[in-house]
Amino acid sequence: MAWRVKVLALLFVPLIALAAEHRVSTPAEIATAAKAAAPGDTLVMKDGTWTDAKIVFEASGTGAQPITLRAETPGKVVITSDSTLRIAGQHLVVDGLSFERCTGAEDVCEFRVHSKRHAFHSRLTNCAFVDCNPPDTTTETRWVGIYGADNRVDHCFLAGKTNRGTTLVVWLEKDAARHRIDHNHFGPRPRLKVNGGETIRVGDSKTAEVPARCVVESNLFEECNGEVEIVSNKSSENIYRGNFFRRCEGALTLRHGHACTVEGNVFLGENLPRTGGVRVIDADHRVTKNHFADLTGEGTRAALCMMNGIVDSKPNGYFPVRRAHIESNTFINCRETFVLGYADEGGTLPPEDCVFDGNTVVSKHAPHVRTTTPLVRAKWGENLMTDASANLPAAPPILQDVGPAWSQPSPR
Repeated sequence: MAWRVKVLALLFVPLIALAAEHRVSTPAEIATAAKAAAPGDTLVMKDGTWTDAKIVFEASGTGAQPITLRAETPGKVVITSDSTLRIAGQHLVVDGLSFERCTGAEDVCEFRVHSKRHAFHSRLTNCAFVDCNPPDTTTETRWVGIYGADNRVDHCFLAGKTNRGTTLVVWLEKDAARHRIDHNHFGPRPRLKVNGGETIRVGDSKTAEVPARCVVESNLFEECNGEVEIVSNKSSENIYRGNFFRRCEGALTLRHGHACTVEGNVFLGENLPRTGGVRVIDADHRVTKNHFADLTGEGTRAALCMMNGIVDSKPNGYFPVRRAHIESNTFINCRETFVLGYADEGGTLPPEDCVFDGNTVVSKHAPHVRTTTPLVRAKWGENLMTDASANLPAAPPILQDVGPAWSQPSPR
């Protein structure tokens, strides 16, 4: 048995020895080195300012030996002016680059070279995007566009976007993308005052039925005030968990798509204006184990808002809320805790067959539940509130025997 172990060790030695490091100082050198790179190789970008750099990183690594493009010193490769980065191939890593004041009219970083050459199993990590805005704020650009499948964006800092266009977008086709967006800091983004100021969007109006299966987790969103949708979900079966929203004017919005999970997130408004929580549209979503505190938003910016649906809705309209589960959440001092059956753009179809169970509301603001349109077949479990339950929408007669809708803590 021992000789077999030695033989295997010898077999792996040449693979490790073949990994090479290529020092590059221009976009042309990156393209040439990437074309010749073997699995396990690293391209090292020279420290300094890269101006008007059109960088194309296209190569093919393996799961065990990705090909890496990294800064000589993290944070000291500054990419600026009319610069872009395009990533295509498989098992690639981009690490330690700083994009500052990129002012071109193109999207800054994309996981593709063109429409048919995308990135797969690739990673953008430890990078920064700061103040990358064209002179005209009406010019629409995005900072990160994720294409392909099984990619990851993590441990990046993105702040200071002032022009039109989502900060980070997941672009979908027909199949599951399975991207992971985690451990990033999305810093301040001022009010755009028009639509198109989301911080993250997963899909678009045409991809609502696509089971994207992306995971957005453990990110910090701080003062992301671009528009009412901080995160705009526009696809199905995505997971949003363990994120921290601080002082954000808007809501995590399940805008299109079904069967998404919003779990274990924290929404802290610190009593600032327009701060919100979660807005629910479409079917089979779960909002569970989240913490909402000191949010002042009303209507669509309430701590928990359920919209009315539109009859025969178009893809960019409002599909009815069906079978949503709102469970085990905590709401502390929110101006509007629950806004249910909210009517907008002609919505008349109320939420149906939704479950509210195990939620706790502690608030000086009343009513805790505001219903614009009565819910259909709502199921109210053991929810706790600090005030009387008189403001709770009445359960339909068929559910009167289910048990108490809401209850106050027992006197001690």
